[in-house]
Amino acid sequence: MTADTMPKGKIAVLLADVDGTLVTEQKVLTERTIAAVKALKQHGIAFAVTSGRPPRGMAMLIEPLALETPIAGFNGGVLINPDMSVVEAKTIAPDVARATLKLILDHGMDAWVYTADDWFIRDAKAPHVERETWTVKFEAKVVATFSDDALDHAVKIVGISDDRDLVAKAEKDAQQAFGDKVSAARSQPYYLDVTNPDANKGTVVGTLSKHLGIPPEQFATIGDMPNDELMFRKSGFSIAMGNASDDVKSRASATTDSYNDEGFAKAIEKFLLGATDQGGH
Repeated sequence: MTADTMPKGKIAVLLADVDGTLVTEQKVLTERTIAAVKALKQHGIAFAVTSGRPPRGMAMLIEPLALETPIAGFNGGVLINPDMSVVEAKTIAPDVARATLKLILDHGMDAWVYTADDWFIRDAKAPHVERETWTVKFEAKVVATFSDDALDHAVKIVGISDDRDLVAKAEKDAQQAFGDKVSAARSQPYYLDVTNPDANKGTVVGTLSKHLGIPPEQFATIGDMPNDELMFRKSGFSIAMGNASDDVKSRASATTDSYNDEGFAKAIEKFLLGATDQGGH
């Protein structure tokens, strides 16, 4: 795939990943990004977001981007309206949640458990907790052990390690162990996200397609991580960020620059607004 590939058909929706894509490494929206999203809407293209973040962790995007479409948190595990009301939630089967937690801990990784409303951790000083707290803008609840209630209502379980090869191995082991009982994919090189099998970015395309009445082939998608490949496959046009791995780039229709070099805004300007200006829509 080359960076010069353009959409061949009409694009009516852009579905974007958040971390590593929509926001910079400092987890902020640039003015150029905000302007690009506004321009999309002026050209009649809807804008939607999906992320491994909890829904509350995307609340800060709603006002600056004037979001109007449903927001897919936990990679589609919880779908909310822009007023934060829940449209639907998909939990992990309780026995699978417990087996997932055991697999993560047996790999020597730290673990977090998310329900639709809360984030549970075992150590407030563990790696990535402080940055995640700053990113999602709310505090985790520290527990000695994860309660039965939390595991019965888990929408996402995360394995955390700075050993990136270990995270990759845990991803493969979880996929092999649980098959179609979960969706297991890395949302960051140091995070393994495990969710309900119907909670992945590929199914987000289908869910939004039904909700908006727009066929998947009229969706463009943009992201940077292996879990974004699932939405690439379901959409009519896909864009990999410059900071994505070569493998992720190879699975996209086109590539753009890094999230630290206005890659998101440049992608909109070149591939979507450029296409409309040329009469492609």
